[in-house]
Amino acid sequence: MKEFITNKILMVRPIAFGYNEETGKDNLYQIKENNSADAIEKSAEKEFDAFVEKLRGATIDVIVLQDTLTPHTPDSIFPNNWFSTHSNNTLILYPMYAENRRLERTDKILEFVKDRENLKIVDFTENEKRDKFLEGTGSICLDRKNKIAYANISKRTNKKLFNEFCETMGYRGVTFSGFQTINGQKAPIYHTNVMLTIAENFAIVFLNAVEDEKERAVLKDSIINSGKELIEISEEQTKHFLGNTIELKKTNGDKILVMSKTAYEALTEEQKNIIEKYDEILYADIYTIETNGGGSARCMIAEWFL
Repeated sequence: MKEFITNKILMVRPIAFGYNEETGKDNLYQIKENNSADAIEKSAEKEFDAFVEKLRGATIDVIVLQDTLTPHTPDSIFPNNWFSTHSNNTLILYPMYAENRRLERTDKILEFVKDRENLKIVDFTENEKRDKFLEGTGSICLDRKNKIAYANISKRTNKKLFNEFCETMGYRGVTFSGFQTINGQKAPIYHTNVMLTIAENFAIVFLNAVEDEKERAVLKDSIINSGKELIEISEEQTKHFLGNTIELKKTNGDKILVMSKTAYEALTEEQKNIIEKYDEILYADIYTIETNGGGSARCMIAEWFL
């Protein structure tokens, strides 16, 4: 039987984490702290280790891949952008917008699949030469059970490539254009997974980010018609990474929704009650990673279906 929610994940432990100037051009969540590079790295390592410990305490099987000093990859802590795995024995490699993030793609990942029979590798990375990008499950939010893929179109999420992904993997695609305002700047939302979480029985979505009424209605209807309870979040909650969460399952089959402490503290009681009808909430303090990296719990987790 194919799995739609995983108990196994891969995470990358940082060694030179910090503010990435290249991604900071369009990731308005990133804030450059005044602390020294060494202090930021040490704090990120501490947050990472505590997060992994918390996940393992909830019986999540965590593969930890240790980053290396060379090449310099300040965003390596967010592996979900450069690869994804799927229960039909497929590993997908994705084209990345920032040149220094392309260096994150490592053959070490193949060590974990070297004994896998009939593994299919789909490689979209050649599209970087044509300035076409699709950044994994940052760009694509998957409803694996209903075979629906959601994508907010931006410079990091090419519509043609997204459609190619859907055709290759047998998904129905839903596209839209979301916008946000951060520090007085209105800009396209750079990654789908900052505004949308798809769980088995519910979805968390910053619906008002989608200004086009038709696109907004299609997105809303697709979520509701797939049998999910809709949890709408505000722009302010989105800034607190409440859209950047992920559903995993314990070894006993119970589901958990993983998020940051920042996101958890942004939840209303009503929203919390809806989630807890279906999932236990697990949260971790990853403030340094969120602030300097502009990504949260979901970005740090690559689901492992192989």
